[in-house]
Amino acid sequence: MHVHSVDFLKSVYKLSQLPAADRPEVAFAGRSNVGKSSFINTLMSRKKMAKVSKDPGRTQSINFYLVNDAFYFVDLPGYGYAQVPISVRKNWRGLIEGYLTKRSTLKAVVVIFDIRRLPKEEDLSLLSWFESHHIPYLIVLSKADKLSGNKRREQISRIGQLLSVKAEDMIPFSSLSGEGKEATWERLDKLLYPVPPSA
Repeated sequence: MHVHSVDFLKSVYKLSQLPAADRPEVAFAGRSNVGKSSFINTLMSRKKMAKVSKDPGRTQSINFYLVNDAFYFVDLPGYGYAQVPISVRKNWRGLIEGYLTKRSTLKAVVVIFDIRRLPKEEDLSLLSWFESHHIPYLIVLSKADKLSGNKRREQISRIGQLLSVKAEDMIPFSSLSGEGKEATWERLDKLLYPVPPSA
């Protein structure tokens, strides 16, 4: 997909601030420092649209981006960073769960994992929660350029086993080389604009 326009719409800190549900949208989730902002920027062909932070847990809002005036990219706060105050984490949880369960135009969540790290219990719980709420998700393995050859294949296999996901259903992605960008857009296009089943 060719991205010809991207506009930052707004940051949402509470559910009452959510914009009108007038276009399909895809949300992006991941642990702090998995490269989520870099991934979003690469997809949008923009260098600094989604802010890349060196401080884990920095993003405390749900950030909406209008792409091609046709759909929204929704950047969710990173999770799993222990140094974020408990009160802030509770607020995030209510905000994120409220958004994910009540947003009628949400088509899927892209869940980003660092290819070098094995999923933790918190990650498994997140995917289980998506499944229990019938929320489609796509798994992307970021920083794919950090591994190569057999080591990379073995790691993808191990991650797939832990997540109960086939290796071919996960997309290795590199913001440096652009690997996985086209494959991700192909999947997103089908999620954003699903073809209705024939009668």
